[in-house]
Amino acid sequence: MNLPNALTLVRIFFIPLLVAALVQQNYTVDVFGTVLTNEYVALVIFLIAAFTDLLDGYLARRWRQITTVGTLLDPIADKLLVSSALISLVEVQALPAWMAIVVIGREFAITGLRGIAAAEGYVIKANDLGKFKLVTQVVALSMSMLSIRWPAMRQPSILAMWLVVTFGVVSAIVYFRKFWHQVDDAVKQRSRRDLMRS
Repeated sequence: MNLPNALTLVRIFFIPLLVAALVQQNYTVDVFGTVLTNEYVALVIFLIAAFTDLLDGYLARRWRQITTVGTLLDPIADKLLVSSALISLVEVQALPAWMAIVVIGREFAITGLRGIAAAEGYVIKANDLGKFKLVTQVVALSMSMLSIRWPAMRQPSILAMWLVVTFGVVSAIVYFRKFWHQVDDAVKQRSRRDLMRS
């Protein structure tokens, strides 16, 4: 097992810790004399996990260690991390449930679309809008975690989540359009070939 894949597995193992830290009430940890409440512990876990997401992709490309396992496992780890954070934030009433449903639904819809595209021999690459959505997700979820302890962060965190929902829906539309264009082009090419044969 290479380092990028190990980092992806570490991210998956962080997920139960993140959920436990978020839903645990009035839990504190003493770190070198500084008392951290469960929300801050959850935030640290989430940011470390998000950093491993950036790092494993960078290392896999730089060291040319892109593997089939890593290609399959990385997006699953990302979706599990984001989904578990969203569900936990809904549980502690730091986030409206409908926002979590839209974001999680979008993630599974795109995963399904990519699976169908791969089965048909098409490749749907990540677009810049999808990458920007990932950055806004990390920022918005971090703000939502802070809003549990600091109510003044509640409104800015909801505004940030509106960005996540907006970019998520728009990027999903772009992905579906790409897929349908590829299918349409393939059908036209087959029709041309069939006409030339007959």
